[in-house]
Amino acid sequence: MMTFIKKYKEAIASALFLAAALIVEHGVSFVGQPYVYLPLYGLSYIVVGGPVWMKAFKSIKGGTIFSEFFLMGIATVGAFAIGEYAEGVAVMLFYMVGEYAQDGAVNRAKQSIKSLIDQQPDTATVERNGTTESVHPSEIEPGEIIQVKPGEKVPLDGELLTEKGSFNTAALTGESKPMSRESGEEVWAGSINQDRPVRIKVTSGYEDTKLSNILTMVQEASKRKAPTQRFMTRFASIYTPIVVWLAVALTFVPYFVVENYVFQDWFYRALIFLVVSCPCGLVISIPLGYFGGIGAASRNGILLKGSDFLDQLRKMKTLFMDKTGTMTEGSFEVRYIHPVNGYSQEELLRLAASLEQDSTHPIAKAILNRTNGQQLHPVENQQEISGKGLKGTINGKTVIVGNRDLLGQEGISISSTDVDDPYTYVHVAEDGIHVGTISIADQIKEDSKQAIEALRKHGVNEIVMLSGDNQEVVDHISRKLELDHAYGSLLPDEKYRHVEQALSPSKTVGFIGDGVNDAPVITLADIGIAMGGIGSDATVETADVVIQTDQPSKIPLAIEIANFTHRIVWQNIGFALGIKVLVMVLATFGMATMWEAIFADVGVALIAIGNAIRIQNKYSDKGFSLKAKKPSASQSEGQPNACCEI
Repeated sequence: MMTFIKKYKEAIASALFLAAALIVEHGVSFVGQPYVYLPLYGLSYIVVGGPVWMKAFKSIKGGTIFSEFFLMGIATVGAFAIGEYAEGVAVMLFYMVGEYAQDGAVNRAKQSIKSLIDQQPDTATVERNGTTESVHPSEIEPGEIIQVKPGEKVPLDGELLTEKGSFNTAALTGESKPMSRESGEEVWAGSINQDRPVRIKVTSGYEDTKLSNILTMVQEASKRKAPTQRFMTRFASIYTPIVVWLAVALTFVPYFVVENYVFQDWFYRALIFLVVSCPCGLVISIPLGYFGGIGAASRNGILLKGSDFLDQLRKMKTLFMDKTGTMTEGSFEVRYIHPVNGYSQEELLRLAASLEQDSTHPIAKAILNRTNGQQLHPVENQQEISGKGLKGTINGKTVIVGNRDLLGQEGISISSTDVDDPYTYVHVAEDGIHVGTISIADQIKEDSKQAIEALRKHGVNEIVMLSGDNQEVVDHISRKLELDHAYGSLLPDEKYRHVEQALSPSKTVGFIGDGVNDAPVITLADIGIAMGGIGSDATVETADVVIQTDQPSKIPLAIEIANFTHRIVWQNIGFALGIKVLVMVLATFGMATMWEAIFADVGVALIAIGNAIRIQNKYSDKGFSLKAKKPSASQSEGQPNACCEI
C-alpha cells in the first residue's frame, strides 16, 4: 500500500485536494467560502500541473512553442480565468493518470528486455591456481575455465568441456525446449544449467556475450523510429500551431459574425478546442505500439534492430534465402550405405572411416559419427588428392575414398546404386575394385516447409534460394520446399548480384542467411535477416533482424507481429483523430463541455494505450516447438568438398 501511495503520490494528493475543494464549494455554505476552496483548487492544480508547465518551458527553450504541454497549460489557465476550476484541474489530473498508464505499458513492453538483464549472473565460479573462487563475470578473461552447478545460470559464453549438458535457453531464444550440448560445443551466457555440474572454457568477455549483444540490439531498436512514427512527429509539428490559431479564431471571429456575442462563451469553446487538440494519444500510443511489437518479437527469439524494420517486414514481397544452416540443418549425416562385390555395410563403413579419421571435413565427420566409435584400421602411406578424396594402404591393400573423378583417374569403374535423390556420394575402392558407395545428405529443417507455406500466406510471393552448393542438390531442396527459383554453385559476389538486380523502389526485398559470406548480401537487401544461433558475428552484426532460434518458421511469425503492430498503430491513429475531430466540431457549436474534451484527450490516450498492450498479450507465448539443430562452426556452405560428388 505504501509503495502504491509513494508511486502515485502527485495524483493522489491532487485528487484529495480536488475532492476537498468540490465539497467546500458545493457541499457547504458559509461566509468567505471562496477563500477556502480557491486555494484548494490551486494546490490541486499545482501538484499535477507544475510538472506539465516545466515540460512546456523546456520545450519552448528548445525551440518548440506549440507542444502538447503548452496547449494543456494555456487551456487550463484559461479554464481558471473563467471560473471553471474543477475542469482545469481535471485536465491536468487525468493527463497525469494517462502518463502513469503509459509508463506502466512501456514497463510491460520492457519486461522481455528486463528478463534478459536478469539473466546476467552477478557471480561466477572460476578455476584458478588449483582451486575455485567466486568473482564477478567481468573479472574473467577468455580462456579461463568456469564451473556451473545445476540450476545456476551460465555467466559467460564458452565451450563445454564436460562430456554433455542440458541448458534452458528460453530467455535467449523464446524456446522452452532444453538445448542439449556435447563437449566442444558452444554454451551461451544466460542459459540455465539443468542436469549436472559442468565445466566451460570461456570464449567471450563479459561485454561480448550473446546475451549482452541481444540487450544492446533490443535497447537500440526502441530508439529507431518507424516511418509512421516519423510521419506523426512531422504531422504534430504542423497540426499543433494550426489548432492554436484556430482556437484564437474561434474566440474572436464570432464577434464579427454572430449576434449577442459573449466573450466568455466563445473563450470556453476555444479552451475545449485546445484541450481536445492535444496530440497526447497519438504521441503516446504510436511509439508504444511499435515498442510492443519489438518486445513481443524479442520474447519469441526474434530481435529487431529498429521499429522501422517492422514496417519493412510487413512490406516484404521477395525473399532470397541461403540453403545450408538456413533452410537445412547444416549438419551432414550418412543416409545410405551401399556395399557391392560381396562387402558388408560394416566393412565398407570401416574402410571409409579409417581413411577419414584424421580429417576435419564435415563429410568425414558424418562418416566417423556413423561408426559409433568402433575400432578403425591403421593407415599407411595416406595422401590427399585435392578436391577429389583420399588414398592410403590398409592391411597391405590400396584403399581409395573419394568422388567419381578420383576413381575414374585410377581406372576404377563404379557400380550403379538405387538412389535417385541427389545426395553427396563418397565412393570406396579396394585394390582397384569398387566396393561400395556411402550417401551423405544435409537435412531440411523440420519447420522449413511450414515456414515457406506461411510466408506465402503473408504475401511473400517470390521466394528464391541462393546457394554455394551444387545445382542438383539446390534444385532437389527447392522442389521439396516448393520455391519459385533456386540457383546453385554461387560465389558470394554472385549472390550479391542476384539480390542487387532484384532491388527496386516498387518492392521490398529480403535476404536471410547465416555464413560470413552472407554478410554483404544481408547489408545490401532492404531487410536483412540472420540466423543468430549459428550465424557468424559479421552476419549478425549487419542484419536488421536476427532469428535467435535458427528456425525459418520465425520469419513468418515476425511478419505476423509486424502486420498486427501496423493494424494496432493505425487503429489508434484513426480512433484518436476521429474522436478529436468530432469533439472539436461539437465544441465549435457549443455542444461539448470540458469533460468531453478530457475524454477526447486523456480518455482516448488511455484506450489507445490499452489497444497497444494487445500486441504484447497476443504474442506473449508464440514459440514453436520445433528446434533446428546447431551445426559446428566449421560446417559452412560452399566449403570445398575433398571427397564427394553429386
